[in-house]
Amino acid sequence: MSNIIELNDVSFSYAPGAPRALSHVTLDIPTGSFTGIIGPSGAGKSTLANVLCGAIPHHFTGELFGATYVDGQDTCEITLTDIARIIGHVNQDIDAQMVASVVEDELLFGLENFGVPHQHIEKFITAALDAVGIADLRDREIATLSGGQKQKVAIAAILALAPRVLVMDEPTAALDPVSSRMVFEVLRDLNRDEGITVVVIEQKVALLSEFCDRIVVMDGGRTVLSGTPHEVFGHAEELREIGVDSPRTARISNSLAAAGLCPAEPPALSVDEAAGLVEGILREQGTRIAGSVRTAEAPAPAAPTTPAPRPHAAGAEPVLTFRGVSFAYPGGGASVNNLELTVYPGELVGVIGQNGAGKTTATKLVNGLLKPASGTVTVAGLDTRTAPVSRIARHVATLFQNPDRQLCKNTVLDEVAFGLELAGIDRAEARRRAERVIERFGLPAEESPFSLSRGQRQMVALASVVVVEPDIVVLDEPTSGLDYRECMTVMETVREMAEHGCAVIMVCHDMEVVSDFAERLAVMADGCILGAGATRDIFADAALMERARVAPPQVTALAERLTREASPAFAHASEVADVVRTVKELVNRA
Repeated sequence: MSNIIELNDVSFSYAPGAPRALSHVTLDIPTGSFTGIIGPSGAGKSTLANVLCGAIPHHFTGELFGATYVDGQDTCEITLTDIARIIGHVNQDIDAQMVASVVEDELLFGLENFGVPHQHIEKFITAALDAVGIADLRDREIATLSGGQKQKVAIAAILALAPRVLVMDEPTAALDPVSSRMVFEVLRDLNRDEGITVVVIEQKVALLSEFCDRIVVMDGGRTVLSGTPHEVFGHAEELREIGVDSPRTARISNSLAAAGLCPAEPPALSVDEAAGLVEGILREQGTRIAGSVRTAEAPAPAAPTTPAPRPHAAGAEPVLTFRGVSFAYPGGGASVNNLELTVYPGELVGVIGQNGAGKTTATKLVNGLLKPASGTVTVAGLDTRTAPVSRIARHVATLFQNPDRQLCKNTVLDEVAFGLELAGIDRAEARRRAERVIERFGLPAEESPFSLSRGQRQMVALASVVVVEPDIVVLDEPTSGLDYRECMTVMETVREMAEHGCAVIMVCHDMEVVSDFAERLAVMADGCILGAGATRDIFADAALMERARVAPPQVTALAERLTREASPAFAHASEVADVVRTVKELVNRA
């Protein structure tokens, strides 16, 4: 197979004397391949994407060494337009990539600039919109779309140009699980049926392991691992040291291998593979499963380790209430209808649902940026319809989807201290508190926030929220763009806030994170709350998950299947440890 892109010993730094964002990278992208690129924040993944698509050297200046060839041509010797006819690029910052105000015009822009004949434009637009499932958004104002919907528009605009290569930098970061899978299915179809070469930078390792034929791992500007998904995710300990997660099913198989119950390689990368592995272990040990004639007493279902909803302190007043709340945007958008929700101090409540369900609109009603058209929102005793936003802000802190929308200072220290100073805290005391939080997050205090990676900027924005110690913190996709290590740092910090009495409202599309940390869930669809309850009960409600178009976490799906096909002992297992412990108990009793 020939290579459509070749990097030969490529190094790059954004300024003379600056640390190298890429260091001696040699990488081939075979024609027709589907390559996933993973690595911690700051590993050089986005810089690599810029090299692949020609933005380096034609857009970003710096010191470049080595050579990059696209379809056999040195990118230093051809124009960016020439490269763009071969490679389509969707970058991390979707808003920066948008050039039009209406969805249809966004797709038209590229087609007209590439000189596509007018008689063919309609066909290209229709096919691209259908490919990502947003035909109904064709006439919508882009400003009224959710973050996930904008992501789909950006992908459609690139697909309309029919490139030979797609380079996508975290294309599903703002998408719900079902939409994320749909995007990957679209990419797979384009790769398989149209022969388009796909390169995807992504943190969602379960999707990469399922759809990619090759995984490249980066760290410190270098490529440190490369191979098939089974080969790469077989290096679980090495990946964790780097700061890269593995699919939960791989964690299960690696844990079972460490216990001597199965071979060490290859790891299970899907629910099907993990179920087959567990059932095989149980059969080999003589444990009764569906269709088996040998029996063993099944232990009681494992006690779930996911936090159960904590009882409210005696006489505690709710810190947030929604009572019959409705709101609609004048120009259309994700309206909400008759919302009912009560949150108490110290609760960590997850809000889940597909893109456009109204989750972000609900969070804006919490912090007073939007006022309900009907019903009441009460925050720490304040009616948000009458209380000024400045007063509500003393009780509610918000982390937005895009951290760049709330960063405004020249250094990380100034940024984190800014909220405290606005609240009237003495400058010296504000900086002292900020330094403590910055140290906890491992951030560079004197660097500009805007010089940091997307994940690090998210950490800075969260630090500026944590430091003010609010009564309520609203997190809109707090783990978007974060690597595994950063994600755990963020979520452990959030859990500590809840343990100290802060109510946490977390909108999140990462169902693994939701399963691990949220005590209670509210499920939204079409602007309504379809159901609310304990996390493990909500995820176990298959009918509710289907109505909301939410895919449950891998462990929940695996536990449900094993409960049905192997043993009731797997009922309610919600963590990797639950599944592994249950297998061990069943084997020991065989």
